[in-house]
Amino acid sequence: MFQTREPPILQQKNYVPHDIVLNILARLPVKSLLRFRCICKSYCASITTPNFISSHLNNTNNNKDHGYLIHMPWITSLRQICTVTFDGTFDRIFDIGIPFDFPSGCAKIVGSYNGLLCLADIESTTTSGNVIYLWNPSIRKFKRLPKPCLGQLDSVTLGFSYHSENNDYKVVRISISHSVPPSEIEVYTLSSDSWRRIEMPLRSNIYDNNYFLPIPLVGGALHWMAGFIKEEEKHCSEMIMCFDVNCERFRNLEMPDGSMSVPSFQICLASFKGKLAVITYGESEQYYQHTIWVMREYGAHESWHKLFVLPFGRRVAICIGFTESGSLLICRRNDQLENKKYKFVLVDTETLLEKDSDIQHASCVGTFMESLALLDGANMVSY
Repeated sequence: MFQTREPPILQQKNYVPHDIVLNILARLPVKSLLRFRCICKSYCASITTPNFISSHLNNTNNNKDHGYLIHMPWITSLRQICTVTFDGTFDRIFDIGIPFDFPSGCAKIVGSYNGLLCLADIESTTTSGNVIYLWNPSIRKFKRLPKPCLGQLDSVTLGFSYHSENNDYKVVRISISHSVPPSEIEVYTLSSDSWRRIEMPLRSNIYDNNYFLPIPLVGGALHWMAGFIKEEEKHCSEMIMCFDVNCERFRNLEMPDGSMSVPSFQICLASFKGKLAVITYGESEQYYQHTIWVMREYGAHESWHKLFVLPFGRRVAICIGFTESGSLLICRRNDQLENKKYKFVLVDTETLLEKDSDIQHASCVGTFMESLALLDGANMVSY
């Protein structure tokens, strides 16, 4: 008996177009994607392309259900792990072992964007150190940066940024000097895996008062405190130096009015809910206090707003981080427990309520998310 053949569309009724498959894959967790690379060559080739990595990153960024932070002890020889926590509560989720060593036994989080961490040995802020890593814990890959091109420097400050226009990452290294010559600057670009020297057109000296806080990336620019020297004046005026990571140009922003009127032990810059913030810590008539100004419209001086003042009585307290939701993580002297000199607490900046954190040692804090960043990179170390 003659049998008719099914139309091609019916023969392939279980077929799913490749673009739909990729759309589904781009919404899956990183661990699942790493396993799916072993299913077939086409999956492996597709998942490691820059377009797929960007699509997966966009989907992750659009998922606002949970925010995460990561913190690392400043003295890594005590505890060489990072801890991932929930952003709003700072409750611990899991620990991640750091797969490389720091010669000095001390390190800091230079910055963290799109799941990619930049870590540096503390000696990388001196003349003798050049140990800087890019690390994605989610895919278990890291890369040590090549030796910087600048020569001997007194001390340096480091900033880590995401170049959104080129989907690239940069590390900015700036010399810190109190002498008259301007700061020297060089930029590392991940795509070229090399350092380049950048000219400083403004007559200024940049300095880093952020201590544990990463240099903030806001509005596509990294921000430092700087002393600007005017030709007609003999003294320096303190302002904010901005480095646009896309066009690699410098400009300055004025400090908020009144921010320099109270003597301060600490003046630093931070990202507060995605906006540029100035934090001062000083002593008023009766107590120590943190005062925080926020630039509500980036680049507009008149939009500086004195957000709040956090009094701490006679207890010395240092700001070491912000959560994405706006809570302040501080380190202060512990008046209750004799076996611990310092206590780390999370302060709700709206209610001023304090919550004890699980941090046991002086730490650096950054944002965290799962991503495929570095999956398509060259000269990476897997572990």
